[in-house]
Amino acid sequence: MNPIDMPATIVQATTTEDLLLAVHSIAQGPLAQRAQAIDEGAYPEDLLKQLASLGAMGAHIDRPGQPGDYMATIAAMAEVGKVCGATAFMMWCQSVCALYMDASDNPALKGERLTAHLAGKGLGGTGLSNPMKSFAQIETFLLKATPTDGGYLVNGTLPWVSNLAGDHYFGAIASVVGEASKEVMFILKCDAPGVTLKGCPKFSGMEGTGTYAVQCKDLFIGAEDIVADPARPFIRNIRAAFVMLQCGIAAGIIQGAIDSMWAVEDQLGHVNQFLDDRPDQLQAELDDLLARVAELAKTPYDNSNEFFIDVLNARIDGGELCLRAANSALMHQGARGYLMQSPVQRRVREAQFVAIVTPAIKHLRKEVAALCSEDMPA
Repeated sequence: MNPIDMPATIVQATTTEDLLLAVHSIAQGPLAQRAQAIDEGAYPEDLLKQLASLGAMGAHIDRPGQPGDYMATIAAMAEVGKVCGATAFMMWCQSVCALYMDASDNPALKGERLTAHLAGKGLGGTGLSNPMKSFAQIETFLLKATPTDGGYLVNGTLPWVSNLAGDHYFGAIASVVGEASKEVMFILKCDAPGVTLKGCPKFSGMEGTGTYAVQCKDLFIGAEDIVADPARPFIRNIRAAFVMLQCGIAAGIIQGAIDSMWAVEDQLGHVNQFLDDRPDQLQAELDDLLARVAELAKTPYDNSNEFFIDVLNARIDGGELCLRAANSALMHQGARGYLMQSPVQRRVREAQFVAIVTPAIKHLRKEVAALCSEDMPA
């Protein structure tokens, strides 16, 4: 059977080609039918579990006899992002949660627990928006951890955490009370005593991403849920992989925008030729960007500043190209692309999300400037 015709319940794909064909089948089938509903608030838990069962959010993780392939995960994310940027974003959430568990030195997060996550039996997110901004001196830590017997008691509220539901979990970081410049990273379970999920204000898009405010009141975190203590050395080791994976979201939205431009070329090419950012030009830029990302993906755990700057610049270029491509697609499609239920109009809002989601373009540029200053000779 051709992988593109395989049912959504397929077991994990054995090659990257099989994986992408199977992901394509889901993306162009049930996901395409539900993309509008997801944009309006329907959380696609079943589709995320089906994608996970293929290995679409775990291809970057080493397995016995099968080394991790970051580009395979990025490509799977992009295949979905062509159809629905919100679902691609949730794939990133699930993928980086796997990264946290796999990169941790805590054996309690590996084995059956990691295997279940990779298979989609458990779904998780990433609560590092506030911590990443805090490490960059943009915000202060919103979660506080007080040492106690056997672990920590955590208090505070994170305002935006995605890919969540009542039985989900995510990676979080809290500053340790009484210890300057020390933080602890852990897996926070949404159904743990002391945790409350609260709905967020209505967004202009990406409503179906399972995004909540997470309130913690005397939440106990034990040794089995600790990802890293202290957190900062761990974050340095995974920071490039964390950011690099987001390029899959951008690539998918860009490609979807380009495809929608070609879709009207026969009808409107005679006038669209006078627009800037034509589809062939944008395709060439996307291909160049993906070639850069593919090279970076060979060494995702390189923690040098030079490598991280290259990753940050790739992510900046992806965000900016996303905005240009989505806007140009709207210009190419004209009034039909301005209809509220048009995928082209939705993609404009998805592109704006890529530009502002942590790390936002302004955050990325701030990090590049800071790292370049560190590397400058005195």
